[in-house]
Amino acid sequence: MKIIITILFSVFSIYTFAADPTIFGHVVSSKTGEHLSFITIQVKGTTIGTATNAGGHYILGNVKEGKYTLVAKGLGFIAQEKEVTVSKGKSTEINFEISEDLVQLNEVVVSSNRNETTKREASNIVNIITPKLFETTSSVCLAQSLSFQPGLRIETNCQNCGFQQVRINGLDGPYSQILIDSRPIFSALAGVYGIEQIPTNMIERVEVVRGGGSALFGSNAIAGTINIITKEPLNNSLTLSNQTTFIGGNIPDINTSLNAALVSADNKTGVSLYASSRQRSAYDADGDGFTEIGVLESQNVGFRSYYKTGDYSKLTVEYHNLGEFRRGGNNLNLAPHQADITEQIEHNINSGGLKYDLFSSDYKHRLNIFTSAQTIARKSYYGTGKDLNAYGTTDDLSSVSGAQYMYSMEKLLFLPAELVIGGEYSYNRIVDIQCGYNRKIDQTVDIFSGYFQNEWKNKFWSILLGGRVDKHNLIKNPIFSPRLNLRYNPSESVNFRASYGSGFRAPQAFDEDLHITAVGGKVQIIEIDPNLKSERSNSFSVSGDFYKQFGKVQTNLLIEGFYTDLNNVFVLEESGVDSIGNTILMRRNGLGAIVKGINVEAKIMVSSQLQFQMGATLQQSKYKADQQWSENPNLKPQRNMFRTPNKYSYLTLTYNPVKQFTMAISGTYTGSMLVQHYAGYVTEDEEVETPEFLDINFRLSYDFEISEGTKLQFNAGIQNILNSYQKNFDQGAFRDAGFVYGPSLPRSIFVGLKLNI
Repeated sequence: MKIIITILFSVFSIYTFAADPTIFGHVVSSKTGEHLSFITIQVKGTTIGTATNAGGHYILGNVKEGKYTLVAKGLGFIAQEKEVTVSKGKSTEINFEISEDLVQLNEVVVSSNRNETTKREASNIVNIITPKLFETTSSVCLAQSLSFQPGLRIETNCQNCGFQQVRINGLDGPYSQILIDSRPIFSALAGVYGIEQIPTNMIERVEVVRGGGSALFGSNAIAGTINIITKEPLNNSLTLSNQTTFIGGNIPDINTSLNAALVSADNKTGVSLYASSRQRSAYDADGDGFTEIGVLESQNVGFRSYYKTGDYSKLTVEYHNLGEFRRGGNNLNLAPHQADITEQIEHNINSGGLKYDLFSSDYKHRLNIFTSAQTIARKSYYGTGKDLNAYGTTDDLSSVSGAQYMYSMEKLLFLPAELVIGGEYSYNRIVDIQCGYNRKIDQTVDIFSGYFQNEWKNKFWSILLGGRVDKHNLIKNPIFSPRLNLRYNPSESVNFRASYGSGFRAPQAFDEDLHITAVGGKVQIIEIDPNLKSERSNSFSVSGDFYKQFGKVQTNLLIEGFYTDLNNVFVLEESGVDSIGNTILMRRNGLGAIVKGINVEAKIMVSSQLQFQMGATLQQSKYKADQQWSENPNLKPQRNMFRTPNKYSYLTLTYNPVKQFTMAISGTYTGSMLVQHYAGYVTEDEEVETPEFLDINFRLSYDFEISEGTKLQFNAGIQNILNSYQKNFDQGAFRDAGFVYGPSLPRSIFVGLKLNI
């Protein structure tokens, strides 16, 4: 296999080093002296770079004569810089000895201000989800890992199709903006099943920013943003893995993935490839013949590539394709219309992007030009009672194009500053036809946007002032969203932040509108009030971030308070039935809502062998006025927001007694919450107070080193050890498929293999 990769590597190379100057050396751990693989070596302020090989060595060729700053950086390590002088025809050896950064304090992020900065100096809090967390939690898709961050919670909203959404600081899915490589091409249709459709093997990291982000990323970024950064090739590698989970101990969920990366000898060209396949059988928790977890078959394939057009410019191209089939209900072996309940969806999703980066030799001027697009073709059946007319089709096109300019100033008035200005155009056209329900959504969204921000910053202070103007075609007047962030570091171990941001949601169809829930032998359909006004928000947060090292033990404590004021809040109310007896839920404006609370996160990193992390959220989500959600006269109007527990938390613990062997414990706690239960299986609409849930997972893995750079890992474990799972599902053809809460899986076991070359 290594011979094949070497041949491909040679073919892929464009240039050779020849007689040009080269820089070579190695990178070792300052603690253990161990040579470190896959550490990025970069000539600061240029596109020139490479990565260490499996033995911790690197060669950087085609470097012109001159003086440079060489940077060595890698996930979990503090970046180190060294000055180097390159002479013609000579090779220069530069070795690095870098220290661990287990709390990720110096990790580079881009979601704080649309510009690269370290977590320490970011103007607001940015949490990072890494491949290590994917492995610790045995996550095969994005949805399975998001709950392991403070303020985030994943919930399942349908027994039939498995529709899931992520809540940030208590606000449901449509209040959050999901980005792919910092681009908002994740449409309302993509949001229905999207977080379960994104495989973890395509992700380099995920950056999470809580709080109002419309000043940066536009409409819907009220609760926060989730920025999915896809993998960029660093060196030649190949990874093949499989994880098979047995849901409830006997229902298979088989996940197979492939990753490969090829980089030319001069590091000017590279491509990262990924593919994955998933086959999940249906799970029936209570033996009534109706699924609680549906059938799922999906295939993903894609790539991200780059070409360095010069020492100060770079072109990046990416493409992703997903084909997916999912079905839930009963009689899964029959045609959809021959079953009592069926939700069946077929997706074909294509997305891609093009980005060009150009910067000056002193790195003071940076220009980014980009365009991205996504198309979705969906065939669906959302039906009950063997309805022959419940078939539907949906076509969706999303695109975003724009440019961004950044200018770094040595001083502006009183501090060094970075100015960011940009503009973008977003387009979305969705046509959703459900003939059996006389429903057609034909919606076009055009948004012209311009944004600016200036950040004054040094080691101790950061003051960011910015705003964004969006002209949304469904809103009469342009909307201005301001932003203000303050950071104060009295010392390297203490970081205080305060922020304000406004946001908005337009009166348009969202992901939940494009999902039809089976209730009482009929379905629920969401309609939009023709007088619906845009929803506005004001978000505030204050936080203290404390770092302390006790000997070799690194610790971090984060305490954050948040407050979001929603005006003209969108609410769903029962609004009678249609001509064939289906329930109509009307989206109308409520007076408003207040969401407030505290997030706490603690990290104790004893060493790279023993690491502990936990987070907890205490919150309250209430409407400003009582809301009548049901026509049942026995139910009083409700001020509490549904499906929002007042407390929830997570933890992860990893222990490596020896280098090859890892033990991991992870878990989530979800407090009691109020959920709606629609009539059908029960005689009338009701409100249910759910029990608490403690979902604990355990994982073991062992790495066998076959040869230098080639490893085979075996892993196994148990998910939801305590079987903390919903016990009162509705049953039969008249169930409310939306009456589902708690962990997404019952007690399950898994085994896996992973080969790295």
